[in-house]
Order: sequence, then structure tokens, then C-alpha cells
Amino acid sequence: MPRFAAIDVGSNAIRMRIVDATAPLGAKGDEQLALLASETEPELREVMSQRAPVRLGTEVFLTGKLTPGSIGQACAALREFKVAMDAAGVSAYRATATSAVREAQNGATLAERARREAGVDLEIIEGVEEARLIQLAVVKKLGLAEKSAVLIDVGGGSTEITLLERGEASFSMSIPLGTVRMLETFLRGANKIDKRQHRLLLETVERAFVEVRQNLPKAPVDLVIGTGGNVDSLAELAPAKPNVATPTLRVIDVAQMNVLREELFRLTAEERQRKFGLRPDRADTIVPAAVIYSFAASLFGAKHIVAPGVGLKDGVLEELVARHFALWDTGSEENRILTACLRLGRRYNFDEAHGVRVAGFAAELFDVLATHHGLTGRDRLLLRASGLLHDVGDFVRYDGHHKHSFYLIAHSDIMGLSRDERSIVANVARYHRKSPPDPSHPNFRELEKDARAKVRMLAAILRVADALDREHLGKVERLRGAIAGKKLVLTLDGEEDRTLEEWTLGVKAEMLREVFLLEVVLADAGTRTDSSPPSHHGKPR
Repeated sequence: MPRFAAIDVGSNAIRMRIVDATAPLGAKGDEQLALLASETEPELREVMSQRAPVRLGTEVFLTGKLTPGSIGQACAALREFKVAMDAAGVSAYRATATSAVREAQNGATLAERARREAGVDLEIIEGVEEARLIQLAVVKKLGLAEKSAVLIDVGGGSTEITLLERGEASFSMSIPLGTVRMLETFLRGANKIDKRQHRLLLETVERAFVEVRQNLPKAPVDLVIGTGGNVDSLAELAPAKPNVATPTLRVIDVAQMNVLREELFRLTAEERQRKFGLRPDRADTIVPAAVIYSFAASLFGAKHIVAPGVGLKDGVLEELVARHFALWDTGSEENRILTACLRLGRRYNFDEAHGVRVAGFAAELFDVLATHHGLTGRDRLLLRASGLLHDVGDFVRYDGHHKHSFYLIAHSDIMGLSRDERSIVANVARYHRKSPPDPSHPNFRELEKDARAKVRMLAAILRVADALDREHLGKVERLRGAIAGKKLVLTLDGEEDRTLEEWTLGVKAEMLREVFLLEVVLADAGTRTDSSPPSHHGKPR
């Protein structure tokens, strides 16, 4: 029976969970049981859960750096976790670091030392990836197939807000608002919370939620869901009535929580520990957590907050197990990522029809050139994302829009793409026109060697795909391609008057010829594409 582990290096503590996973019926290629496999999910059984009270956010949110002492404590905790994983016979694990480490100037130092000293590969993830993993766990626990919901995860350094429609994210955002961050900024050394400090906390929360307000649904949501280290404590101290809560699901009564919050303000951290039975590192963070959840509840008009009792570690495990048993729905994952790209493009009023056409042409060319590039299906997805968003920079200005596209993509959240993948998408979009990739360009030079090779190949393909819709009028309706010797032969269906498209193809195919050593030929012309410009048209985009 395989075992899996998830490690969460958070701002307030480091946690690990190990589970057994019973193989679902029909998994791993049992064709006779394939129909049943889709209805049977792996069963997870708790093996071990550990927690190390290492508060990495204490100095990061004030100084921007992890202290040598906290790095040493974190590595010591990870060494213990690694010993426990080895003793338990863990088959696969994923260790993630969130807000404190990703914001620290020396966060990479912790990741390097974790690998060298503890033997743990620590991945520093972005807020949107954190939100995606938490969403996996929440949807698995609650279903939500017919409901709308807002998911609020309050961590030590950040808060992730995700709007869900029938279990799928329609909006997700990470804001720099967390319990440890607020403690270190406003309440350091404080005992009881006075009116001034309360006002500072509330004003900070209100400012942080400004952009969230702009993306709120017009209609009320069915559920407000809370996750994070403090939500379970709040659910115990301010529980909803039995007709609202269930034996397997805890719910916070918001009115009771607001009363509790005022009482928490009047007590010192030591008094909170004694009166409510809280751990020392929960007795202080529960105060800003209550302020955040209270504000969020008022924002969404919620009388209750559901506390499903799951979090980042659980989402990591869900994905690890599903991928291990080949149950992960790659097609649905790709659709979610492309939908996120469309949402980003619409935010900047992009030409959606053009982006969709170019992405489709690019995918067709990618498939035709498979024997020449040796790239993966994931790389194909990155190309499609680049095709959708390559002109998004027009929102800033047409002149130099390829550079603006790079900036907007590189600095936007696209749920499902890692930072490195988003960097590839941004660079491919950057090079859909004008100069080819060059090591003198900082955005290209900063990529890893393999990523630079991918960008060259994908950008070469995207240039050809973009040329086929030069006028954004859909004159080329369908593209078919084939390799014939040293030629890439393209058959185009659509309008007969494609003079500008064909000329632009001749100009923009140069990079593909250099990268793949293939001449681009139009099937109906039977010749190499002509690069001499038509007299009545301007420069290619």
C-alpha cells in the first residue's frame, strides 16, 4: 500500500501529514474494471501528523529576511520529518513553502539548505497555487457541485480568496494579509488590544480587500468557507446551532464570533490560553484571524462560516494520490488553466477571437512538429496559453505591445501555472514578433537553460500561427500541416484573398526555419513562402 506525505512550511508553523492510500478499483490499467474505476476513489488513512512551532514570519514581515536562527530551526524540523517519512516508507511527497519564505529575500537559502541538510526538496509556491491546492481539498470534502461559495484561507502571512461556482474557481487572489504579519506590524509587544490597535487592524483588512471587492459576484453566494490554522479554534469557541452544523462539519456562528472577538481583545495572550485552552502560538494569532473572518463575513453578508477542517496539506495529498493512481484529470486541468488565461485576457479587453484562433493554429503546428521538438503535452498547453495572451499588451499600448504582454503575463496570477511556467508563457508571448530571443535580454537570460530552449521552439511556432491571422479577420479558417523532407507544408482553408497573411507568414517563418531547419511551404503554391511585402499593406504585427 503506497504512502504519501505533505509538508507545509508556513509562516506560523511547519506541518506534515502522512497517509496510506488504498488503490481504487480498476486503477493502473485494469481494463475490465475501467468503468468502475471512475466511480471509485482512493481511500486515505491517517498514518502520522506532526507539527513544529517554527514561526518563520516573525522577522520576515518586518525585515524582509529569514533569520539564521529560524532557518536553522526549520531545517532541524525538516530533518525530523524526513526521518519520519523514511521510517514510514513514504512513496512520494511534496513539500511546499508559502508566504514567509516566498517573500523573504533569502527564501532560496532555506530551500537550498533544506535540500542539503535535511534531504527535503522544498518548493516555494505562489499564493494562487496555494489557493488551488486548498480548493482541491475543500471541494473534495464538501462537493459544492451545485453551489456557489467563497473560500477564505487565512494564513500567517497571506490570505487567499477564491470564488467557486459549482466547485470551479471563477476568481482567485492572494492578498498580503496574515495573522503573523498583522501581529508583527501592529501588535508586537502588546498585551490587550485597545481601541486604536483595533482600528488599525480593521483599516488594514479593509484596504487589503479593496481589489477583492471589485471582483465580488453581484448575487450572494451560498456558502462562505474558512480554512487556516485558526478557523477550527473559532468554530469550537463560537459554534453554530446544531440545526446549522452537522456532526461531521463544524460551522462558526458569526454573531457569536464577533462577541468572542471583543472578549479576546480584553484578555492577554496568557489569559486566552488559560480561559480557552489555546496553544501559545494560537492565543495571539486568533485575534487578527477573528478580525479578518469577521470582516469577510460582513462583506459577503454571511451569518455562518463553514469550517471543513482541511487545508493546504490535504490538497497536496489529494493531487499526489490522484496522479499516482493515474486518476488525475489532465484534460479538466488544462481547461481550467486556459479558462484562467481567458479571464486574464478579458480583464485587459483583448481580442478574444484572435487569441483563440492563434492558440488553435499553434497547437496544430505543435502536433505536426512533434518529431522535431520532442516537447511534452504540458509544453503544448503553455504554447496555447501564450497564443491566447500574446496580444494582451495592446491594453497598454500597441507600440511595443509584445513587451507589454510579457510584463502583464509575468506579473499576473494564472491558477494552475507555476511561476516558472508562467515565465515561459510570458517569454513566448514576448517573442511572437520583432527580435528573436537573445541572451542580452534580461527576461530571457534569467531563464534556465531548458526553459530558454523551450521558449525558442514555442515562440517560433507562435510566430507562424500569429501570421495566419494577421488581420484579425479569421481569413484562415483551418490549418493542416505535414512534414515533407526538409519542408513544413501548410494547407490553408478559408477565404481566397490571404495576401497579407501569406506575406506575413514569409516574414515570421524565419525563426521557425532557423530553429527546426524546415522551409515553410504553402501547399496550394507549392513554393517557399514569399517574404517580399505587398505594396498596399503595412508591417506585420
